[in-house]
Amino acid sequence: VQLQASGGGLVQAGGSLRLSCAASGRTFSSYAMGWFRQAPGKEREFVAAISGSGGVTTYADSVKGRFIISRDNAKNTVYLQMNSLKPEDTAVYYCAARPLPIPVPTTRTYDYWGQGTLVTVSS
Repeated sequence: VQLQASGGGLVQAGGSLRLSCAASGRTFSSYAMGWFRQAPGKEREFVAAISGSGGVTTYADSVKGRFIISRDNAKNTVYLQMNSLKPEDTAVYYCAARPLPIPVPTTRTYDYWGQGTLVTVSS
């Protein structure tokens, strides 16, 4: 599975961005997908994940109520809608695929990773 993330950029606090992650392969719906982020000097952390069917989602407490993860299996794409952005959301955002349809918030269970897209939120 190859993943290509896009949609990052510079936005003011309170603004919105939508990240996309396009995946290769014909079995996209059999993979749970996750979004993770890594801020400068910090470890990579979980943001959100979605099941293979899209019916189950899970979020980090820090983004719950502000971010929405979704997927379009017909387009082999997963999205992260980010609203009410804060300066502390500034990070490189990575999409990842887990070869099981159940979403979990654990970095090490995801086998495939995209290249990352930078999100910068100015105050």
